[in-house]
Amino acid sequence: MSELILVRHGQASFGAASYDNLSDLGRQQVQLLCSHWQALGEKFDHVYAGDLQRQQQTAELLLPVVSDQRVKVQSGLNEYNGEPLLRLYLRDHARNEGYDVQQGALTKDRKLFQLVLEAASRHWIAGTLRAAGPDDADFEPWLDFKQRVHDTLTELMARHSRGSRVLLATSGGVIASAVQRALDLPDSRTVETNWMVLNSAVTRLVYGRGKVSLGSFNSVAHLETPAHQMLVTFR
Repeated sequence: MSELILVRHGQASFGAASYDNLSDLGRQQVQLLCSHWQALGEKFDHVYAGDLQRQQQTAELLLPVVSDQRVKVQSGLNEYNGEPLLRLYLRDHARNEGYDVQQGALTKDRKLFQLVLEAASRHWIAGTLRAAGPDDADFEPWLDFKQRVHDTLTELMARHSRGSRVLLATSGGVIASAVQRALDLPDSRTVETNWMVLNSAVTRLVYGRGKVSLGSFNSVAHLETPAHQMLVTFR
């Protein structure tokens, strides 16, 4: 049997000029994961990441436990773009659901940001977020995102078999979609799973002989000590 080991990137820079960059805490989370694996004698064959900087940075920090010392780029591992989801939701639905807020204000209030993102995601999965023209070209429909992730997993599993152990540095939405594939979850449960994925958490897919199973989900064993529990974050 072979494994895809999906690692959510460390904490990104929420509220900064560029979100797509690991925070100091995010780097620490991933470094602790790498040290934890080194202490256990873990070794992996390859590491892939999407194009996003926070994913690339995470993969690079994990290279000490990877035999092939190259981060391979797989754009199918990119997270969905949350900005157009929020924009379309605020434009077309938010006021009717009690959210009268500008998109720029959301980064100043983590709780409000999460509530609005969850509301936007429900519309995304229901198919009621719709692009209205060229300004919405960055919007990726839910079914397209899900298909992209599932196709990427299929490609990687076909490429790496015979006992391969492959790290994927990716994001919460991709991990939730991978869990959906393994457990045959409905779409509504998939987005709920997304909100549970912790920064630097490890999820394992075991595959072979035409089957894919969930080996573990959302493990942060590297942070489960009194000294490190304050490093457990969702965002």
